[in-house]
Amino acid sequence: MEVLQLEYLNLKENAEYEKLIDDVVKTCFKEENLQNLNLYISITLTTPEQIRKLNKEYRNIDKETDVLSFPMFEKEEIQNMLDGKIKNPIGEPLGDIVISIERVKEQAVEYGHGFNRELAYMVVHGFYHLMGYDHMEEEDKAQMRQKEENILNKMNIKR
Repeated sequence: MEVLQLEYLNLKENAEYEKLIDDVVKTCFKEENLQNLNLYISITLTTPEQIRKLNKEYRNIDKETDVLSFPMFEKEEIQNMLDGKIKNPIGEPLGDIVISIERVKEQAVEYGHGFNRELAYMVVHGFYHLMGYDHMEEEDKAQMRQKEENILNKMNIKR
């Protein structure tokens, strides 16, 4: 089963984006042992205008952002699926991620690293939100950042 469903909203398709995103998602699934759960991630690449609309509609925040994540499960539910305590729904999404490609380009320049590194980071960041991780509290942020950096290092994606 494919672990990625990729869509474009007001953007042209791009084979380089697709290859990188697919590799990142597969690495995330392998690292978190999700490959046998028959789940997938839906990722939409879009424009600043579209992500702003979605941010306003779903989070009531009327501003542009870089990435939005919409998880389908609680962290405990995912763990219970991994532990075999609950049967996972076959062919269900782990969740949806929306990424503003323009923001990825801007942030790559702002942070002084390449576009591919920033896009990979956005995918990994969104993935860990789908897994139930957050960065509101310092302790949670440190745990999430460690997991994100682990994936990027495994893929040899450097700053």
